[in-house]
Amino acid sequence: MTEEIKYILLGLIQGLAEFFPISSSGHIILISSILDVAQENPLLLSITVHFATTLSTIIVYRERLKNMFLGIVRHESKNEISFFFKLLVSSFPIVIIGLFFRENIELVFNEFKYLVSIMLVVTGVLLIMTKYFNKEKKKITYYHALLMGLAQAVAIIPGISRSGATISTALMCKIKGKDAAEFSFLMVLLPIIGITLFEVIMVYSSNLILDSKQIQGLIIAFFTALLSGLFACKYMILIVTNNTLQYFGYYCITIGLLFYFLFF
Repeated sequence: MTEEIKYILLGLIQGLAEFFPISSSGHIILISSILDVAQENPLLLSITVHFATTLSTIIVYRERLKNMFLGIVRHESKNEISFFFKLLVSSFPIVIIGLFFRENIELVFNEFKYLVSIMLVVTGVLLIMTKYFNKEKKKITYYHALLMGLAQAVAIIPGISRSGATISTALMCKIKGKDAAEFSFLMVLLPIIGITLFEVIMVYSSNLILDSKQIQGLIIAFFTALLSGLFACKYMILIVTNNTLQYFGYYCITIGLLFYFLFF
């Protein structure tokens, strides 16, 4: 397999799995264990593909973000100000967990890959359960934002889907599907931008030198993640609105069991 194809594969995994509830981190760990997928400079690759999916979210929700920004700056909309602070509240758990436990968690799951498979099965069961949640249409409160934030923090565990955990939590709280998807995708922007800036500082301080082939690979991964992320983000909104997350649940369980028996 050529290096270009490996970078394309990595970008596709990140772009699709960042929005589809199938766990991007879980898939990357499992696939990397079988194929030597872009092992050089993993931190820089992480920055590249995460920045791409963040940009995908901003593009899809550009009008929503614009309205929120103007509402805050002009102090014209209490709803927009409230929405922004709910996003902040949802960010607290993952910031705390990410600062103190992220590296230890990833180390354990990289060492014992069958645990990722088990978590994929857990994700699958959770997604299937959404089919049976009541279809009321409540608005997102600060309490709901905190619960979704806790779900996002749990999703640091590889194999637990971030979008799956947060959206399922919202649906369990009887939030409208479209609102659940929107909040889920926007709530990750603040933490991921912060993490990306931190990782950029880490890379810059390491005096990393890249050759032309590595730069080409990063460009390929970036645009692959960006385009696949745009597709997945838009399509995921329709999926949540139509309440068909259970099909991803069947997929996660199948993949999880397949890799479990492969590793264990």
